[in-house]
Amino acid sequence: MSEALTNKAQSPAGDWLHRLGGHLSSIAKPTQVFKEWKGWQLNLFRFFFIFLVLLSVPLDWKFYRELFSINWLHLHFYDLLKLTKYQPQFISQESLAKFGWGGFGNWGISLVISLVGAIVWARLDSKRREYSILYYWLRVIVRYRLAAVLITYGFIKLFPLQMPYPSLSDLLTNYGDFFAWKIYFQTLGISPNYESFLGFIEILAAFLLFNRKTVTFGVGLIFGFIGNVAVVNGFYDVGEQVLSTYIVLIAAFLFVYDIPRLYDLLVLQIPAYANKLVPVYADKKLRDTRRVLRTAFLLFVLLFGWKTFDSFHNDPYKIPRTPGLSKAYGYYDVKQFVLNKDTIPYSKTDRNRWQDVVFEKWSTLTIKVNRPVKIDFSSGEGYHEKDIDRNYELAGHGGRHYFYYEADTFKHTLALQNKNINERSEKLFLTYSRPNDSTIVLNGINENRDSIHVVLGRINKKYMMLEGRRRAVKI
Repeated sequence: MSEALTNKAQSPAGDWLHRLGGHLSSIAKPTQVFKEWKGWQLNLFRFFFIFLVLLSVPLDWKFYRELFSINWLHLHFYDLLKLTKYQPQFISQESLAKFGWGGFGNWGISLVISLVGAIVWARLDSKRREYSILYYWLRVIVRYRLAAVLITYGFIKLFPLQMPYPSLSDLLTNYGDFFAWKIYFQTLGISPNYESFLGFIEILAAFLLFNRKTVTFGVGLIFGFIGNVAVVNGFYDVGEQVLSTYIVLIAAFLFVYDIPRLYDLLVLQIPAYANKLVPVYADKKLRDTRRVLRTAFLLFVLLFGWKTFDSFHNDPYKIPRTPGLSKAYGYYDVKQFVLNKDTIPYSKTDRNRWQDVVFEKWSTLTIKVNRPVKIDFSSGEGYHEKDIDRNYELAGHGGRHYFYYEADTFKHTLALQNKNINERSEKLFLTYSRPNDSTIVLNGINENRDSIHVVLGRINKKYMMLEGRRRAVKI
């Protein structure tokens, strides 16, 4: 890539590689001469160049299948989020699970390809003595790839969408019934302002990566923030281990470039020079391409920011958007439970008798009953158009049964269906009446086709997180 700069003899393969670069070498001054690299540096660069390009550049046809499947007239922010976090899939995740390779199986394939490719590259381009310009362009690719991921995840935290505020049902679920990842999500979701601050930090890091002169500061933020996220993903089993590890990997790759000058400045305390290559972009086509790509990136940021803002205010993607039964929101004790005309007293062991009920602000009703919950082992991630398919509420914990319901306020009926994908056959058809503001009476047929009569009494339970800690609280 730097034949004119180093005046070194080129192999035919090296000439071909140079021509493949086209105008890219015009970023350097014609008189600039680069220091020769050591043999191990050349081999290591070849390996990491192939490996990082495989992970960072959308070469997988499945990426373009996702891209062209998007309805751009009804674009949802999650469509763009899926594209930015996409990783190459030589083998599907389902197949990897069968082989027991886990989420990093495709990385293993990429490593093998990179190793073989580096060996072949070294033989074909054996006379090359440095890849300074190619190194520059690899850093550009990695910077923008990393910035795109940080932008998307930053915005869904800035507008608290990734970790919603805990629902009333969550507050009434035993701590031991939560998976580790759900505890972590609840812990962050309970403080939306802090979640927004974390999102701001991610976006700030992305914009620091956007400018070549501030990459070091951006990488520093990433290590401090995303490094912790990667650890959390591993120990809490959040489900994004591959992506978070990838972010830390490419951040480390960017940081390696700065290690020599930081060592000179901080350890040896001698002058440290900012860059070995100062781009001049002498070629007009290259300048125009750069301007177009930077503009496209900024437009992407604005589009994604607007879409997440709109979703936060109108349709939080993890929470059902249909409002619940008017003025029913709350926690209810089951004062009376009649099954097939048999009154069943309060019991924590009876498999049929309801213990308590929660009406959420949206179209979800949850019931605590001594019947095993078939746990939803997913992360609840993903965008679903239908409320019944939005499973974040019930994913990652047991203890309560979640039902989606449709209310007919004229006929005073509730049609309930279990939201759990493993128990969708459970349906209840009930009529409701409200003798007073704190009582709801339900009559109808349960999932076993038995008749039930249920009297619910609202409990005005108070929660420290809602009441606040800086004023007197009576609980």
